[in-house]
Amino acid sequence: MYDVAIIGGGHNGLTCAFYLAKAGLKTVVLERRAVVGGAAVTEEFHPGFRNSSASYTVSLLNPKIIADLNLHRHGLRVVEREMANIFPLSDSEYLAFSNDPAERRREFARFSKKDAAALDRYEADIDAVADELRGLLLKSPPNAGGGLRDLVQAASLGLKTLRQPIEAQRLLLDMATQSCADMLDRYFESDVIKAAFAFDGIVGAYTSPYALGTAYVLLHHCFGEVNGKKGAWGHAIGGMGAISEAMAKAAVEAGVEIKIDSPVAEVIVEKGAAVGVALEDGSIVKARAVAANVAPKLLFGDMVDEAYIPDDFSKRVKHLNSGSGTFRMNVALSELPQFSCLPAEGLAPHHSAGIVIGPSVDYLDRAYLDARTNGWASEPIVEMLIPSTLDDTLAPAGQHVASLFCQHFSPQLPNGKSWDDCRDMVADIIIDTVSRYAPNFRDSVIARQIHSPLDLERKFGLVDGDIFHGQLTPNQLFAARPVLGHADHRMPLRGLYLCGSGAHPGGGVTGVPGHNAAAEMIRDFRRKII
Repeated sequence: MYDVAIIGGGHNGLTCAFYLAKAGLKTVVLERRAVVGGAAVTEEFHPGFRNSSASYTVSLLNPKIIADLNLHRHGLRVVEREMANIFPLSDSEYLAFSNDPAERRREFARFSKKDAAALDRYEADIDAVADELRGLLLKSPPNAGGGLRDLVQAASLGLKTLRQPIEAQRLLLDMATQSCADMLDRYFESDVIKAAFAFDGIVGAYTSPYALGTAYVLLHHCFGEVNGKKGAWGHAIGGMGAISEAMAKAAVEAGVEIKIDSPVAEVIVEKGAAVGVALEDGSIVKARAVAANVAPKLLFGDMVDEAYIPDDFSKRVKHLNSGSGTFRMNVALSELPQFSCLPAEGLAPHHSAGIVIGPSVDYLDRAYLDARTNGWASEPIVEMLIPSTLDDTLAPAGQHVASLFCQHFSPQLPNGKSWDDCRDMVADIIIDTVSRYAPNFRDSVIARQIHSPLDLERKFGLVDGDIFHGQLTPNQLFAARPVLGHADHRMPLRGLYLCGSGAHPGGGVTGVPGHNAAAEMIRDFRRKII
């Protein structure tokens, strides 16, 4: 008999388990696969070549969680990229995002002196709003229809917002609701520069940069930091699995029991409350409460009998906006890609950057429209990282691994097609897209690991291939995530909690949903509600 059984050993499940165990609660984590980490894992996909399989870069992992779990003591080491991003535009032109602000302004001036002058204002506005929202991350939002505590919290938030200067309030409203294309039009004139920023507005979002709400998606990717440097992105030595491994060590040290190869079939309900889970092999794990680190659509579609859930809630979960439009590949390389616009002999700073193919806002839009019509973009958006330039544990000497995070690809293909029949052909399209900018790329590919949207669902439990467990649309944020009235992680079945990315504040390798869910569960245990 456990106090809490956690469905899913992804990074949020491990984080939640750690805090519960530290509070003295007997906690077990049940992981379907043979390794913990969920989508934050490192795998060998070709002899001698290892890489992060799904999630692939570090920034959003919350510093409080890093400190509380003492992840550095448990082996985590994160290094910053030598250059932030590089955007190949043609055979001869590119836009580079240096880590140095002065260098970024000089680079912007090559495209627009006006945009170079506007950069400081844009970054200041983004930082101001991100700082405000960072203060809302490590606590549950006020819950609609909740009690006095929620009313007080909502009133406090409202008063705090109203005390801000009116321009700050307008800025917050704009960034929470606008399209990233419209927001960027207010700052910049160069389409190249706008496209570079707009990329963050459609990462993990199966939508157009002109869609309302994508300004928030852009902002969501600005919350993070690397080693205390706000807004930076980095690499975990050993791949993203190093984060999960460190979290698992911290959880076990705190007293958590972790069971791998333990797929959960259903949540057991007695007297209107979740009292444990049944595994696929028929064994039963009894617990006073259950926390689910899986997508709401998976939890309430497969694991909880509809008879125990209010009809309105069930319908809303079934119709959650879901799908990232993501196609994820890893490739083993015999040599570094050599970009026509940036010829280099050997390793150069741009090889450690995020290399993004998405040269215009219209290119980003066309990729989405193409996928909506045909199932995939014939000219896809590609972000390539080559982590072996920072981490020699991932590939043999002189060779490399690259992560390809690609959009847009429909979760469900038209005309009855299956991703199983199209995945290799689409992988070729992606390879060809990169090769247009780096002519040696195709011939350098030794092996590849392919994750179509369907593969992401089957392998990692990401319903519709959604890396965020549900899109970050305005109606699925903050107090409305996953559904209005259940933002406090308490699901409409007593003793059942949501601790994954489907809860506030959403996706990315943050650990925050797990942290916040644990706080609510500990509160309920102390109040003897469960």
